[in-house]
Amino acid sequence: MSEHLVEFRSLGHAYPDGTVALAEISLRVTPGECVAIIGANGAGKSTLLLQLTGSLSPTAGELRVGDWSLTRANLPQIRRTVGMLFQDPDNQLFMPTVLDDVAFGPINQGLPLAEVERRARAALEQVGAWPLRDKPPYLLSGGEKKRVAIATVLSMDPDILVMDEPTSGLDPLARRQLIALVAEFRHTRIIATHDMDMVAELCARSIVLDNGRLAADAPTAEIFRDDALLARCRIEKPLAMQACPLCAPRRPIRG
Repeated sequence: MSEHLVEFRSLGHAYPDGTVALAEISLRVTPGECVAIIGANGAGKSTLLLQLTGSLSPTAGELRVGDWSLTRANLPQIRRTVGMLFQDPDNQLFMPTVLDDVAFGPINQGLPLAEVERRARAALEQVGAWPLRDKPPYLLSGGEKKRVAIATVLSMDPDILVMDEPTSGLDPLARRQLIALVAEFRHTRIIATHDMDMVAELCARSIVLDNGRLAADAPTAEIFRDDALLARCRIEKPLAMQACPLCAPRRPIRG
């Protein structure tokens, strides 16, 4: 499905107070990849994602999506290509009903009503949320909100899906359902997360940020074998790779 290369060229971002959030970020994400962006709180993950939607602009370097450099003139085309799922689905759901929310984007693209209806239904069916179409979003569970928020992005027909902490706040079943859903997508997927088990399951490649700089860019399995890197960047291994405390030999209790 995806056709667009994403490329960061020596990208940097400093906030108005002078805080440097990103510095000298150079990397490529090729069409169809599923890539994790990982690192401790404050490492720059969300700032990096917001560059991709044009919500923030580089203060140094360049970002390219396909044939377009991130500029004010190219922003409409980039936003048609990149769809973002925010960490809090309440930031994306604001209409009276689920169907209204999912139809909002295509309507604002100026599409004919028949195409809007087709896209909204297809997106809700893809995430298993068509039965929720007439419900007010505030009555949905956390997992339902996440799926509907994804549908609002899918209805825009993007090539690239950018996700900020997609599994945060979900119960175990809703988390498993969401991971299975994301695994089915053929889009380019760029996922910022602290959920290392999801990373191990979905993402063949991981990019590690540390204090706004690129600390590592390698196959996920290689990242999780580098204990020194994980300790330096304050990243935990997936639970599946950690020793079971119940199975470990017990030390004798000294009296």
